[in-house]
Amino acid sequence: MESTLGNITPNDREVIRAAAQQRALVAVVATQVLGGAGLAAGVTVGALLAEDMLGGDAAAGLPAAVLTLGSAITAFIVGRVSNRYGRRPGLSGGFLAGGVGAIGVVVAARLDSPALLFASLLVYGAGTATNLQARYAGTDLAPAHRRATAASVAMVSTTLGAVVGPNLVEPMGRLANSWDIPPLAGPFILAAAAYLAAGIALALLLRPDPLRLARQLGATEAGTVHDAATPTIRRTRPGVVAGALTMVVAQIVMTGVMTMTPVHMQMHHHALSAVGMVIGVHIAAMYLPSLVTGALVDRVGTTTMTVASGAALLLSGIAGATLGASVAASMMTLILLGLGWNFGLIAGTAMIIDATTPDERAKVQGSVDVLIAIAGASGGALSGIVMAATTYSGLTIAGAVLALLSLPAVIIVRRRHA
Repeated sequence: MESTLGNITPNDREVIRAAAQQRALVAVVATQVLGGAGLAAGVTVGALLAEDMLGGDAAAGLPAAVLTLGSAITAFIVGRVSNRYGRRPGLSGGFLAGGVGAIGVVVAARLDSPALLFASLLVYGAGTATNLQARYAGTDLAPAHRRATAASVAMVSTTLGAVVGPNLVEPMGRLANSWDIPPLAGPFILAAAAYLAAGIALALLLRPDPLRLARQLGATEAGTVHDAATPTIRRTRPGVVAGALTMVVAQIVMTGVMTMTPVHMQMHHHALSAVGMVIGVHIAAMYLPSLVTGALVDRVGTTTMTVASGAALLLSGIAGATLGASVAASMMTLILLGLGWNFGLIAGTAMIIDATTPDERAKVQGSVDVLIAIAGASGGALSGIVMAATTYSGLTIAGAVLALLSLPAVIIVRRRHA
């Protein structure tokens, strides 16, 4: 199809675009379910595995830092590969690399090798970056007024795998133990299978390539300002800055608090099954609201949803500092945390899409996702240090303050260039 477009009528172009968009969404949804299961393993037990192998709370934040550093490197590579060759090779290659990294983590746990553990987590981070970048593949052929909704469809499909994954911690642990592998490495067996399957599925299903077809069809124009108050069309680089800032802050706060919550819960003698349940609910809060969030962004604009993101992150910090250490308190804190991240990510994604053209979009998106991954690495690395120096409450309040302070900067950039 991609090579036979020629001089077709506008109506034919729309028919081709709509059909290809539907196929792209089906492929992305199918692989996001698998990708969600893969990313959940590192979130749930990565910190606990490092704490077990290295000892000490300060070390517990290192896996998230290494994983997100790998995610940053992969985001850059996937963005460049996608920009040059299309979404299919970039995304499928990223998922396959994540699967290889998950296998490495299992081997590292079996050999009790911290060096191999962190090297493997670096590669495993490729799956996290790819799972996040896949949301863009669902928007390449979407109409301008439906881009946020299209991105949210891709994200919400992550929920099933991401919620099921943490709740398989104990069964996968028992399976690992039967193979003479430390139980905490068990979820990474699931991650390896899920990421490898996602990579293969994308290579087979993502046809025609949505980004390459979008370029040929001329399906989108640059710079649709995605704000209900300013519906004009213009090129606006500040949109990239505002979108990046929104997503970076949400990622720092979310990663920092999420990373240390399993450690906090185990310090208060909660079972690993309870930890898995809390993380599963948190990931559901990160992804499940996406369909509603996308529609809200399309309707009320990115500025309003950025404020909503900051408000949810602020409430999460207050909840973490005041509700105590029960399972219910941890769940409430992480639900609000996931919701704030969801609002920020979809609003920021819409800003980036609106401020770029198809010819440059994948490269810019990859570069912004590098910043997001570095933000996550910073949040993960610092979270253990902050918690060791203060308390879990101190960590959550620090996240709330950061989210609150970032809002004026985003709003000023959006309003000055609206």
